[in-house]
Formats: sequence, C-alpha cells, structure tokens
Amino acid sequence: MTLFVNRLTQLDTSMWCPTRGLIGTSWRVDAELDGELGEDGMLFDFGRVKPWIKSHLDQSLDHTLLVPTEAPGVNVQPCPEGLRVRTETPYVMEVRGPRQAFSLLPWAAITLPNLAEHLQQMLVRQLPPRVDAVRLTLGEETIEGAHYTYSHGLKHHDGNCQRIAHGHRSRLHIWQNGQRATRLEADWAQRLADRYLVDEADVVDGLDASIMGRLMAGYRAAQGRFLIDLPRERCVIMPCTTTVENIAAWLATEIRRETGRDTRVQAFEGIEKGAIAEARSGE
Repeated sequence: MTLFVNRLTQLDTSMWCPTRGLIGTSWRVDAELDGELGEDGMLFDFGRVKPWIKSHLDQSLDHTLLVPTEAPGVNVQPCPEGLRVRTETPYVMEVRGPRQAFSLLPWAAITLPNLAEHLQQMLVRQLPPRVDAVRLTLGEETIEGAHYTYSHGLKHHDGNCQRIAHGHRSRLHIWQNGQRATRLEADWAQRLADRYLVDEADVVDGLDASIMGRLMAGYRAAQGRFLIDLPRERCVIMPCTTTVENIAAWLATEIRRETGRDTRVQAFEGIEKGAIAEARSGE
C-alpha cells in the first residue's frame, strides 16, 4: 500500500551553482510512503506524516547554504566562526558561519534527484511503525510570469532565517492604475535575479573592498557570527532589514519614485507566502 501527500512542505535554501553562482531556491516537496495497513485500516495517520517529514527537513537542508564540495574552485575549511566556504568560479565568494548554516554535499553540482535521494536516506533511518519505504519528489513552483531568486540573512530572526546565505525563488506582482504592470514586473525581476539582498547596516566598511568592487557584510545573531564577501555587482543594498515586508515596501517606493505613479507590490517569499505594500504620491 502506498500513501501519498502532495505539496507536503517546501524547502527554502540557497545553493552554490558552478555556472550561476549564489542562487536562492524554493522547492515544493511531495511524498510517498510504502507499508502495510494496520488493524485500523491505515498505513500512517496523515496528521503525523507532515510533522514527521517536515521536522527532519527543517533540521537538515532547509534555510542552509547547499555547497557542492566537488564543484570546481570550492574550498571548505574550519574557521573561528565554524566553517568557511570559499568559491572561485563563476566568481569569488566567501561565507563564514556556524556549521549548521551549511549543507556540505559531495557532488559536483546540486540536482533535485540527488537532493531527494539524500533526504530519503535520512528519513529511512527512523521509519515509523508499518512504513517500509519513503520517496520524495522535489520540484519548482510553476510560474508563468515574472520571478526572481534572491539570497539574504535576517540577523534579528529567532529561527534559521538568521543564517546569512539562505534564499527563495519568488513571484513578483506589481500594480499601477489598478492593473498588473507586467513590464515592470519583468524589469524588476531581472534587476533582482540571483542577487544577494543586504541591509546597509550590515555592510562592513573597507577601502580595499570598495576598490576591488566587492562587498562584505556581517553580523552576530543568536546562532553565532556570520560573514559574507562577494562581488558588489551581485548585491542589492537596502536601507533596512531584508524581510519580505521590507522588500515589498522598498520595491513599491522605488517603483513609485522611478515612474511617478502610485504603486502596489505583492512580494513573495518562496511559495505562496509574502507581503503586500503600497506607495502613493505624497507619502
């Protein structure tokens, strides 16, 4: 007998790609469980399926930086913060933070089948009674319009969002004059694609970094000390913390300033969640 649960949960991470660099990701997770029926006529209570799988995913890959340790130019070393991940291609990046902020995977590149297999192997070590096997399928949300990926970290967050390099793949909706502004959506999605969003208060001043066209950001959070160094052109500096609420408000303000029109923005944080903000003339 097989029990299935579609859209059981989602994973929000960032990953290092040998061709694109730092990418924010959001994947839905579907699950199938094989086993024998009990006297109650059930294989596994649906009410227990989601928390069992979700808790394991939350404690493993979710809100981490996925690092393919066999990719060209990737180097991982211990450091005072915990781990230092340094990359060389397609650009130089360095991230430092506590060990739990990284998922080190012995592959040349991150692929969804490999991630699913990795998570399945983790789950089968603690199978519930009557369950013989677990299969997971990871997939991207189907998005017909504009979308972008971004990475960030939230130093004030109590949970794993405080990790400096996690991210999301997100829709972007913009309205002006009561109608969707699809051209603006495409323009801003392109501006934000594969970018690192950083609070200007977290930028570490440094003459050498400015001369070399780089940006360094860092902060201390509940889990420890975090640092990231990457090309300035890969970053978007915001005048506030990079919560989805602030992203929506910042976008609305910037778009109204550029276009001179009242603007409403629906910014997503991954799949089917986010914030809405408006910017009007005179505000």
